[in-house]
Amino acid sequence: METGAAGGSGPGARAGGSGPGGGRPLIITEDPLLLDDLLRLCAAAGAEPHVHHAVPEQSGAAGDPGGGDVDAAAPGGGAGWETAPLVLVGDDAARRVRGAPRREGVFLVGRDLDDPFVWQRAVEIGAEEVLRLPDAENRLVDRLADVVEGAGRPALTVGVIGGSGGAGASTLACALALRAARSGERTILIDGDPLGGGMDVLLGGEGAEGLRWPDFAASRGRVGAGALEESLPELHALRVLSWDRGDRVVVPPAAMRSVVAAARRRGGVVVVDLPRRVDEAVAEVLAQLDLVLLVVPGELRSVAAAGRVAAGVRMVARDVRVVVRGRCRQGLDAEAVAGLLGAPLAGEVPVEVGLPGRVAEGEPPGARGALARFCDGFWQRALGPAQGVPA
Repeated sequence: METGAAGGSGPGARAGGSGPGGGRPLIITEDPLLLDDLLRLCAAAGAEPHVHHAVPEQSGAAGDPGGGDVDAAAPGGGAGWETAPLVLVGDDAARRVRGAPRREGVFLVGRDLDDPFVWQRAVEIGAEEVLRLPDAENRLVDRLADVVEGAGRPALTVGVIGGSGGAGASTLACALALRAARSGERTILIDGDPLGGGMDVLLGGEGAEGLRWPDFAASRGRVGAGALEESLPELHALRVLSWDRGDRVVVPPAAMRSVVAAARRRGGVVVVDLPRRVDEAVAEVLAQLDLVLLVVPGELRSVAAAGRVAAGVRMVARDVRVVVRGRCRQGLDAEAVAGLLGAPLAGEVPVEVGLPGRVAEGEPPGARGALARFCDGFWQRALGPAQGVPA
C-alpha cells in the first residue's frame, strides 16, 4: 500500500530530483532490517545511497546531531538533508528529523501496515508520501531510478481503448502519437494489444530494426528509460514498441509494468493502445496512465458494449473520457453517448472515408485530415504550460 501523506506524486513531486551526477539519495534510519531492505531496493535501481542515523550537517563533515554514528560525506556528494535529491526517512527516525527544514522529495518508509499514527509523523516531517514495505517496493524503486537517471517531469501518458470491436482505437492511438511527435514532443507509442495486428504494421515499419515485446517478456526489475528508448524502432519521428510476428501473445504483468514505467520516466508523451479486456497485465498499464480515451461509435449497440469495457477500466484508471467516432445514430448525440457511459466527453472524431486507402499506400494515420486536426487540438489542450489534462 502506498498513500500520499503531505503532498503528491505529480510534477511538483519531482522537483527535488537530480540531473545526472546531481547527488545520491539519503537514507536516515537505525533499523537494521529496514536498512537492509532500502539498500537492496537502491541496488535494484542502480542508486548508491548515503546512510545516516539522523539529519546530517550541511557541511558534509562527520557528526551526529542525534547522538549516533554518522557516515562522513564526500564534498558535493549530496549527503545533506537539503541537497540530497531524495530522502528516505525510516519510521524509527521520524521523531529525530522533525526539526529539519521542509523540502520536497522526503518519504517516510516503514514496514508496520497497522500503525495508526504513521500519518501524523509523516505530516510532522513534511513527507510527500508514506511508503510501507513490502507493498510499495516497486514505487520506491521507480523513484530511486528517477534519481539515477536524472528524470524530470514524467511523460503525459494516455491510453486508448475501443469500446466495441472496430471502434478505431488503434488508428486514434497511432494518430495521437504521430501528431505529438510532429509537434516536437519526445514520443513513445506502446502497443498493448497482442491481437491487434501490430502498431509497426499500421505505421509501415514492420521491417524496422529494434526490439519488440517478446524481447522484454523476461523483465522483472527496473528497465532503463534511456536504454528502452534507444532500443525501439523509430518510425515517423517516434519510438514504437510493438509485437513481432511470432506466437508469443502474453507479457507478464511485472514486465509490462517495468516497461511502461521506464517509458514514463523518459518524459514527453507516451501513448498506449489497449485491448478491450482488463487482465492483470493491462491493469498494470492502466494504473500508470494519466488519462484513458474510450473510443465509441455513436450507436446504441456500441454504447452498450462500451459500458462493460468502461466498468472494467474504471476499476483501475484514474481518468476515463469518451471519444465518439463517426456520426451518431438512433437519436443520440456525442454528449448523450458520454452521459450514458457516465464519463466526460473528450471530443468527436469523424470517419474519414479515404483513410484506410491512404494507410494501405503507406501514409500513417493522422498525417492529415480531420483525424489530424482532432489530435492537434487534443495535444494543444493537454500539453499546455502546466502539462495537465483539462477537464
